[in-house]
Amino acid sequence: MLVTFFILAQVTGLWLINKESSIGFDSKTNQTAVIFSDTAVGARPETTGSGSLIYVLIAIAIGTGLVLLIVKFGKTHLWRVWFFLAVWMALSVSIGVLIKYKILFNYDIALVIALIFTAWKIFRPNIIVHNLTEVLMYAGIGLIIVPLFDVKWAIALLLIISIYDMYAVWKSKHMVKMAEFQTKSNVFAGLMIPYRQDEKTKKVEIFSHADKEEITRTGAPKIRAGKTSPKNAILGGGDIAFPLIFIGSVMNGIILKLSLANPTMLLGHIKTIAFLQSSIIILTTAIALTLLFVFAKKGKFYPAMPFISAGCFVGWAITLLL
Repeated sequence: MLVTFFILAQVTGLWLINKESSIGFDSKTNQTAVIFSDTAVGARPETTGSGSLIYVLIAIAIGTGLVLLIVKFGKTHLWRVWFFLAVWMALSVSIGVLIKYKILFNYDIALVIALIFTAWKIFRPNIIVHNLTEVLMYAGIGLIIVPLFDVKWAIALLLIISIYDMYAVWKSKHMVKMAEFQTKSNVFAGLMIPYRQDEKTKKVEIFSHADKEEITRTGAPKIRAGKTSPKNAILGGGDIAFPLIFIGSVMNGIILKLSLANPTMLLGHIKTIAFLQSSIIILTTAIALTLLFVFAKKGKFYPAMPFISAGCFVGWAITLLL
């Protein structure tokens, strides 16, 4: 189910990016380029190349630092407020591509619809709403960030994030702490699927005062049926957003290449070809993620980005052969 939702998030994000893209003249570079209109929440940052990479890395560093402070002091309410605003913004961007209507004071109606779904997600959560809004969330993030990157710098981003992911999970383990905090707060940034536990794991040791006295006397603990914490299969938000940034950058590169090579070809046809070719990367990345899930041990945290990045690079190599 996690792999299915991962594929759905990638396809949805890539489709919305494809839908919003067009070919035009970039006044900054004085060249033909793939261009995008402003989002429902405003204009994108005006960065390109290495500037985009630095911009994203600084944002990640600041965001991670703030989350770690929230985790350290257990400020669940602060995390929920922050997450609410982030979800609202990302959903507004993705829904804004589908619904381009204005309301009072010239605001996009997408902001209102996104607000409703955000409130539903945070205050009346369920697994379906959580995961479907996550799909649209990362599509929104892709719509904001993909236009800032070309393939070269998207590759650099994947490599840096993969190394960081391994360090954060296996060495410092602060990524594990953040994931556990978010899961306990019932507000998790990423895909989350609860699963049934084996009946044997549903027995826990529950000792009353009398039980403790008996254990002290006889040395035999009593095992009683009790409740355990629900188990969840999770996939962090970065594991969804970063491959989408790369795949979207590859698709934009294909659109630009085909447009320059075939100036008489209809843009719609070009975009369809680019979407299908870049979707190969979704397939190879999903296979890499599936292999991780198959061979991973239960109850352990793994850095998914190295595996996902490998899948991205294999898929990209295939697209270069087409």
